[in-house]
Amino acid sequence: MKLHLVSLGCSKNLVDSEIMLGRLKRVGWQTTPDPAKADMIIVNTCSFIKTAVNESIDMILELVNFKKTGACRRLVVTGCLPERFREDIVQSLPEVDLFLGTGGYDKIESILKPSRDISGCILPDPDLIFPQGKDDPRVRSTPHIAYLKIAEGCNRRCTYCIIPKLRGKQKSRSLEDIVPEARSLISSGVKELILVAQETTAYGSDLSPTVDFAELLKQISDHSDKIWMRALYGHPESLSESAIETIAERRNICSYFDIPIQHVSNRVLKQMGRNYSCNTLYRLFDKIRSSDPEAALRTTLLVGFPGETDKDFEALLTFVQTICFQHLGVFIYSDMDDLPSYGLSAPVPETVAKERYEQVMAVQAGISLKNNQKQIGRTYQTLVEGRQDDNTFSGRTQFQAPEIDGVTYIHSSRLLVGSFTTVRIIGALEYDLIGETV
Repeated sequence: MKLHLVSLGCSKNLVDSEIMLGRLKRVGWQTTPDPAKADMIIVNTCSFIKTAVNESIDMILELVNFKKTGACRRLVVTGCLPERFREDIVQSLPEVDLFLGTGGYDKIESILKPSRDISGCILPDPDLIFPQGKDDPRVRSTPHIAYLKIAEGCNRRCTYCIIPKLRGKQKSRSLEDIVPEARSLISSGVKELILVAQETTAYGSDLSPTVDFAELLKQISDHSDKIWMRALYGHPESLSESAIETIAERRNICSYFDIPIQHVSNRVLKQMGRNYSCNTLYRLFDKIRSSDPEAALRTTLLVGFPGETDKDFEALLTFVQTICFQHLGVFIYSDMDDLPSYGLSAPVPETVAKERYEQVMAVQAGISLKNNQKQIGRTYQTLVEGRQDDNTFSGRTQFQAPEIDGVTYIHSSRLLVGSFTTVRIIGALEYDLIGETV
């Protein structure tokens, strides 16, 4: 029996998909890259914002066709979409044979037995999600890098975010589970480990006794100095001085701080349920840069939140221009009726929100270009990730995370994909670098 899986959304979702594939492969399923040849198709969905919901639905409707034109006998939809919309989604998509919520990943082997007749919607309590164990089988889809999920769920109550409802409370994995998995991934040839969670920097705060995130970084870092480590999805309140110092001190931990701040207006932050101030953010980024002057800073912003005034937005622009982030992403507030922020007064018109989005991105493009131009003439270790043409490869320095940041184009005719090489930067684009081998 053959299966085809499509994974949508974030890297945390990708880890779930890889574990599902590992579990199903263990009981006899074979994977195929061709959905037309698959007896079963699984779509692991995202529903974080409206655009993600629409993307998930469009993908489901596209794959439905293989029940008519291909070998597909069962179409299964997993993850955040069924968890968010529950029985309503069953009515909306009758072509789907089974919907499985976020709390059902550890049951997928028994649920999807070839001999079992399945239908409907299975929605175990997300708070009972059992964090991945060190021995869970996994089929990696990224050859040179590996995402390492260190926790599940979130204890925050940001008013614009549905994640706690979809994933439950924070449940950190133990060091005894994470560190052996990291060692195994390194032994398998992975060149970069990327630590992920809903709030990576809060890792261990829910364990008894508690474990500091810095301790986790140290224990993985100690295993090998020949790979990169990177952490994504931090939080301004939980990023500790010890973690900042550890990242600054350890050469195999990328000097890269992904700290989504969403906004800087104290009034907007309070409405969002973000319990810090603009001054706190200035102090935090000053602390990072004083401890690690070469560090790359990345953040995400949310514009168009209800009540955001022109003055609030100008403060946000000023902050962006002052900090000069190396990387920055912007989202437009997505209003949905199951969010705590739904129905807040003074909604921002969609046209105004889009204008603010474009304005921030235009400002950041100029900042990014200037930051990149400063790299010309410098030499960096670079991970080669693909071939563009006969004389050009693509890769990343430690200051560029996969998928979300720019890349480094390398002029060379002979490089080994999946290896490190030394590159001198000779040119700069708005978001990408151009280099040559040394």
